[in-house]
Amino acid sequence: MTTNPTLTDLAHKATQARNRPAYGHDALITCDRLVRIFTTDGVEVQALQGLDLLVREGELLALVGASGSGKSTLMNILAGLDTPTAGAARVAGHDLLTMTAKDRLAYRRATVGFVWQQTSRNLLPYLTAAQNITLPIQLSGARTPRRAQTERALELLELLEVADCRDRRPHQMSGGQQQRVAIAVALANSPAVLLADEPTGELDSHTAEQIFAAFRTANEQLGTTIVIVTHDQAVAGEVRRTVAIRDGRTSTEVLRRSEVDATTGHETLVAREYAMLDRAGRLQLPKEYTEALGMRDRVALELEPDHIGVWPDDSDRD
Repeated sequence: MTTNPTLTDLAHKATQARNRPAYGHDALITCDRLVRIFTTDGVEVQALQGLDLLVREGELLALVGASGSGKSTLMNILAGLDTPTAGAARVAGHDLLTMTAKDRLAYRRATVGFVWQQTSRNLLPYLTAAQNITLPIQLSGARTPRRAQTERALELLELLEVADCRDRRPHQMSGGQQQRVAIAVALANSPAVLLADEPTGELDSHTAEQIFAAFRTANEQLGTTIVIVTHDQAVAGEVRRTVAIRDGRTSTEVLRRSEVDATTGHETLVAREYAMLDRAGRLQLPKEYTEALGMRDRVALELEPDHIGVWPDDSDRD
């Protein structure tokens, strides 16, 4: 037998909620009601419509969504290549809304690394792999001895299993080798966050697996927080957390965790999908769920002691 919460119970829970730490206080990346509006020929387009996202230090996260969902706009903002219209966005202690142009340049050089989908955008064609990696170290302004720069380049090439490309220029490498060198370039200054926008989009499935293995190596061995935008479901299925973006907001999230069978001792990866509740209390229910139950325009809610019931609207029924 269950009983509905009393007003006293609800007031107590509201007080507990007010006393909680600030949203995202322990996250490396915090997006709070993030908005980005573009104006083209007098027409406004809302690419991000109050998006909320938290990424903890050390995570390897995949962002997925249909074309036009807002995921690439989000990546450009996190990379310091674009500025939000409203809301809040912080990365490793940097407020992305208040940074000056000089701050933004320093941020891109030291705090974030970026890997583009197009291999040609990641590497300078007239430099060798090692020279491409040492270039961002030189541009950072740090007085790093040349020998230390070279050692850093060789260390990253070895880590990502492309040490034999050290003296090769991009046209002398395969697409997969170019992308692994590009990851090394993005890691050159030990960034807090590595961002990758469709890094396997131009590669076959086997090579894409190698590229994802390189990201996993960077995440596990260097502790780098990595956020990957991808359409590749095979890549999305390899990470512990996948966040889907729909219509400029985070909509659903898949968490994967290992479970051990008590009888056989076998370990399996179990995935569970969650709907995302934004800061305004809005919930995006999966489309297939709402269509299966004929939910449209409004739903009926009922508060229970440990959950909220959601039902199709039956107000028009006799």
